[in-house]
Amino acid sequence: MDIAGSVWSFAAVVALLTITPGLDTALVLRTSLLAGKRPAWGVTLGIQLGTLIWGVLTAAGLSALLAASQPAYDALRWAGAAYLVWMGLRMLLARHDPQELPEQRQEVGFGTGFGRGLMTNLLNPKVGAFYVAMLPQFLPSEGPHALMGLLLAGVHVVEGLVWSAALIGFASLMSGFLRSAAVRRFLDRLTGVVIVGFGVRLAVSD
Repeated sequence: MDIAGSVWSFAAVVALLTITPGLDTALVLRTSLLAGKRPAWGVTLGIQLGTLIWGVLTAAGLSALLAASQPAYDALRWAGAAYLVWMGLRMLLARHDPQELPEQRQEVGFGTGFGRGLMTNLLNPKVGAFYVAMLPQFLPSEGPHALMGLLLAGVHVVEGLVWSAALIGFASLMSGFLRSAAVRRFLDRLTGVVIVGFGVRLAVSD
């Protein structure tokens, strides 16, 4: 497979992965709905930086080393599970004052959102496992593998940014409907349950 064919094939695979409802989608959508565009873009850029880092680590062979070491993988898995459960519980237990103005409810800023997105991605060893399993299949025999791995990860990042932009735009269109405290509380609880579920699944998965 040549370089162009590798890029297009990988783009098709990660496009399906990107639009499949999951942790990243839930986190971006929830942040955009409850905190606004700026924090949501922080989460988005943090997630995509984490994706880029995983791609570079895989191309450099470090993710393969992690996949080969069960204790290292388990340590990262438990750290990621604990972080997700902690974050989800915070959402479940968050209090919303019905008298509070919408602009006062922004619990996160850009920097906090960025850190949340980055940590969520880096502490998820399944992202690394995906790259270890998939990336070598799209690396052509000719050319530097490290640069090719960075290029493919960049394709994944671009698709993630486009999808996140669509989610944030949708949330902006729906912002008028979502001003009530009851709706915001429901969204917070729903996302909290989803994130806790991902954390528990990560903890019990092999």
